[in-house]
Amino acid sequence: MNILVIGRHPDIQQTILRLLNNQPGWRAAGALTDEEAVDIFAAQPFDVVLIGGGVDESSEAKLAIEFKHRKPDVKIVRHFGGGSGLLFAEVMEAMKK
Repeated sequence: MNILVIGRHPDIQQTILRLLNNQPGWRAAGALTDEEAVDIFAAQPFDVVLIGGGVDESSEAKLAIEFKHRKPDVKIVRHFGGGSGLLFAEVMEAMKK
């Protein structure tokens, strides 16, 4: 499963990426800006987009439109924190939809 993590806090994002990449069969990449996220999404296929802290509603809406246009079945999840158990549950729940 390929996961794109978008957030505005580099340290938090690195922790999330490490946790996700330690899961067997999961590959995560990170973006700190909207532009970077669009470029990375265009360059490789993602199953899930995880939107984290600091991404405002306006950016989230624009990114969702862009990603759904490029890949209609992509799952978009808002991550609010809460530890690795919640993070994994959010990703797994998104994949069930």
